[in-house]
Amino acid sequence: MADGEPRALYQRFLPHRQERAFVWKYADAVGGRRPRHFHAEPEVNLVLTGSATFGVGDRTVRVTRGELLAFPPGVDHALLDASADLYLYAVGLDPVYSATVLAGRPDAVEPCHAALAASELAGVMDRAAAIVDRAGAEQLGAELWERVHWLSGRSVTARSSDLHVLTRRTLKLISAEPERGLDALAHELRTHPSEVSRHFHRDVGLTLVRYRTRVRLLRLMQLVDSGRDLMSAASDAGFGSYSQCHRAFRAELGCAPAHFFRSEVRERMQLTYAG
Repeated sequence: MADGEPRALYQRFLPHRQERAFVWKYADAVGGRRPRHFHAEPEVNLVLTGSATFGVGDRTVRVTRGELLAFPPGVDHALLDASADLYLYAVGLDPVYSATVLAGRPDAVEPCHAALAASELAGVMDRAAAIVDRAGAEQLGAELWERVHWLSGRSVTARSSDLHVLTRRTLKLISAEPERGLDALAHELRTHPSEVSRHFHRDVGLTLVRYRTRVRLLRLMQLVDSGRDLMSAASDAGFGSYSQCHRAFRAELGCAPAHFFRSEVRERMQLTYAG
């Protein structure tokens, strides 16, 4: 982590590991903001009333009623400021389930800031209200997820349309092969490495190096949670060595991998709320 960059906690979006879809609600009057965090699940925030300012990586994004803001896996975000009447829904899916719902496209969830028409917003609000804070509603959650992404793609104000083609292709390549370095990505994309880095940082709010590290760390967590030992998981997650994995893990999360997986530190991160 470079000097001056905020450290983000790892906090999974889904409340229980067996869940594959979930909708949270947030009202500023109630409070309970999460600190800056990232997770493996793609997430969409939909503002029903009021307005909010989010920190997304090193970018700042303001959203108002009827707008949605999408975060790909691994991109850190935090609610920085909110109007007194803010009310929003946060929708997230297990990444594998999301890929299935969105026709198996690993690059389907991209950074996006879009405005929905009033008629479209009403329908989405009704769908979300039917399952908010409700466990075991993965089919309805999947239908909502598919609808939100379809609408965001049709929105004439969608910022995803502003994504440079290099950023869109880079997200797809890293999702499939997070071990690819910048030179290999640039070679595949037939451009100069500086062009890949520049457009990616502008569009995503994270440097390419840091995003690749996050994707590899998330894959490491998935492998270890499935029963793999740390050494083999580090290798299969795309790290050149366990020592490289150890350094990256400590730089991002402030602790050693073994401590994260074998102590209560992970659960403490999960239960941390901003003051």
